[in-house]
Amino acid sequence: MNKEKAHSPVSGYVMLLIVAILFIGSIWGLIVLRNALLVLPLVASLILMPGFFFVNPNNSMVLVLFGDYRGTVKENGFYWVNPFFMKKSISLRARNFDSEKIKVNDKVGNPIQIGVILVWQVSNTFKAAFDVDNYETFVKLQTDSAVRLLAGQYAYDNFDNDQEVTLRSGNEEVNHALEENLRNRLDMAGIQVIEARIGHLAYAPEIAGAMLRRQQAAAVVSARFKIVEGAVSMVQMALDHLAKQNIIDLDEERKAAMVSNLMVVLCSDKDVAPIVNTGTLNH
Repeated sequence: MNKEKAHSPVSGYVMLLIVAILFIGSIWGLIVLRNALLVLPLVASLILMPGFFFVNPNNSMVLVLFGDYRGTVKENGFYWVNPFFMKKSISLRARNFDSEKIKVNDKVGNPIQIGVILVWQVSNTFKAAFDVDNYETFVKLQTDSAVRLLAGQYAYDNFDNDQEVTLRSGNEEVNHALEENLRNRLDMAGIQVIEARIGHLAYAPEIAGAMLRRQQAAAVVSARFKIVEGAVSMVQMALDHLAKQNIIDLDEERKAAMVSNLMVVLCSDKDVAPIVNTGTLNH
């Protein structure tokens, strides 16, 4: 059996009144009546006292009698149960777990540092109490294992293929894969995964400098490509406009010279110093 069941205990206030009457009455009887039999109510009241317990909001109490699971109390309040019940409190609140930054290898073997943020809560108190040894430790260890598996499924980044899902670019898909993995792992412990996402992601220190230079180089190449693409379009537009308006008739050699000058002007990363030609077009 791995199903949680509800238990309805006796109101603690009613039993507190009964225990108080037994305790006070037996003490009064021993002092006033001096009857040894009145020790029995005193002993009974002392035996009944361990049966009292509180259940705070968003908390629960698992009840076990001599190894037999009797149920879980989730309604907050003051209760009394059989004093021989073993009682284990389990919180039902949502909890945050910020994992330690671990060093692993990504899909292509690059060492990276990665950490995740997990929001979870206990949904099945029977599984949390009896199917695993310590459910809080279980969450930590399984989260660490899931992070290592996730890192091995994706590359940190891909400079050659922008369409590939990576740890850095595929936030939604990667986080979804992490959540599903953790749900499958933690279900046996009665843990509900509310949210799981990558909280820290970086290259390992020994390759961080080299990868930064690679990213910068890739960004420069991409920017230059856009600049050249735009410059070619502008040069073509200028030549077409000159030809259409019959402003000047350029032969192939002059067109080549004009294209060369315009490409230098448009593609240069520094301001161009113009030279004014005061002679003819040929000089």
